[in-house]
Amino acid sequence: MLDKGIQHVYIKPRTPRLNGKVERSHRIDAEEFYRLLDGVVIDDAHVFNNKLQEWEDYYNYHRPHGGLGGQTPYERLKQKTTTPA
Repeated sequence: MLDKGIQHVYIKPRTPRLNGKVERSHRIDAEEFYRLLDGVVIDDAHVFNNKLQEWEDYYNYHRPHGGLGGQTPYERLKQKTTTPA
């Protein structure tokens, strides 16, 4: 991106006030996704990616989100993109 005059600027690690959404995402992954693995180490990338895809589907389509008033991200997206008849 330097050829476009855009420089990447890093923020300090563990700075939620600067990067709250990413910090929250990492926390949810740690508390919910990795806990589902129950300490099992998966050294097969294909198996891990399948587990991750299952988690992402659950997170986006089935898990209620407090910040979205109990809606899933998919429900909120549908709400925001559906035009009233």
